[in-house]
Amino acid sequence: MSSPLFTDLYQLTMMQGYWKHGLHTQEAVFDLYFRKLPYRGGFAVWAGLGPALEMLETLHFGDADLSYLDTLGLFQPAFLDALRGWKFSARVTAFPEGSAVFPHEPLLTVRGPLWEAQLVETALLNTLNFQTLVATKAARCVLAAEASPHGGQVIEFGARRAQGPDGALSAARAAFVGGAVGTSDVEAARRFGLPAVGTHAHAWVESFPDELTAFRAYAELYPDSTTLLLDTVDTLRSGLPNALTVARELRERGHELRGVRLDSGDLAYLSCRIRSAFDEADFRDVKIVASNDLSESVIASVIAEGGRVDTYGVGTQLVTAGGEGGGALGGVFKLASLGGVPRMKLTGEPGKSSLPGEKRVWRGTDDEGLYALDALTLGDVPRAGDRVSDPTNPLRFSRLSEGLTWHEAHALVMEGGKRTVPGEALPTVQLRARAELARLPAGTRRPLNPHLYRVGLGDDVAALREQVAEGLRAHTKA
Repeated sequence: MSSPLFTDLYQLTMMQGYWKHGLHTQEAVFDLYFRKLPYRGGFAVWAGLGPALEMLETLHFGDADLSYLDTLGLFQPAFLDALRGWKFSARVTAFPEGSAVFPHEPLLTVRGPLWEAQLVETALLNTLNFQTLVATKAARCVLAAEASPHGGQVIEFGARRAQGPDGALSAARAAFVGGAVGTSDVEAARRFGLPAVGTHAHAWVESFPDELTAFRAYAELYPDSTTLLLDTVDTLRSGLPNALTVARELRERGHELRGVRLDSGDLAYLSCRIRSAFDEADFRDVKIVASNDLSESVIASVIAEGGRVDTYGVGTQLVTAGGEGGGALGGVFKLASLGGVPRMKLTGEPGKSSLPGEKRVWRGTDDEGLYALDALTLGDVPRAGDRVSDPTNPLRFSRLSEGLTWHEAHALVMEGGKRTVPGEALPTVQLRARAELARLPAGTRRPLNPHLYRVGLGDDVAALREQVAEGLRAHTKA
């Protein structure tokens, strides 16, 4: 069960204000979106929807919550009494989890009583911003690993570097959505049904009289799942020959060494030497795992230099969503309509203005099955020849070409505060993410200087924005 107090204080003080002025039951429409892609990339992977919907469906104020709010001295007894029967009852539409998403388009829309939508802003942004950021980072790492002519995969190795236990669990889930094949975090594996993976630490080797004794002891305990860490003493002069010895001894007993891990040094050079040694000794199925502060750029560099790594254990950079342009997604939750009247944030910075009205999101597919662009309208499906404009620059526009097939990108996921479809298994979400990325133009998937996928405003949305903005400007002049 989620806590309704996992929110910013001003959400609660505004709720009381809405209630006091009789605004709280007015129907509001809020859009959740972001303005800028992370990592200077060409796409983001939408993640965290499942936990967000679970949170909304179970949200209510218990006696302990109301007793604590009473101690703050900010809330009237009658308001706290009103919260006693409060529950989330709104309608929610969203991109299916795992979708490829882009700036300035609503990723999730809440329509319901004003005070309900206001309360859940913080929790929604917390869940969806972080998991989308990590899933995007994971997808970038996976795309880099899979670019190897020998293939490659990614596992999440970052629990010890995550921002607390909650951050570690959320990151493990999101990394799987983005394409990671497993996690070292056992609780995350249990909770989300993920493959639990791991090797051993340098401390294991250091706890025995010598490295070979340590390797033998581990292999004896786990004869069918042993991956040996090679760099405690010397990777090529000690770790590699000792691992080969253990591989031969395992085979003599009817077992096979699963893999070896590199955690330092020149990963491209070392992995090549190790691959050659195991292949020459007829252990071609032994996998090489690499770790050591990896990122998509490091993975790409290892591959470009001829490295032979099979699996990349990505830790710090993944769970902290690090790297240039990372760290935070910057998603926002903005009021688009209240009581049927379009609303917008105009602001003095055009790029931060919001889009008024309840919008529909359409995705156009070309005749090769690739995604071509997204369009926002107030209703009708886009048609060839329609004009769409840049959300950040109304003077930049184009006409929709022939040959595009359109489908509505949002699905109804909650009605009356209840989920309309059962929660999806994470492997299903991961498969969707992989399929979505495969349908993006190749240039959009490029890690550096990607082709920018277009999101355009239909003329009806652009006209409404100008109309509402003009009204706000007229009011300030008055």
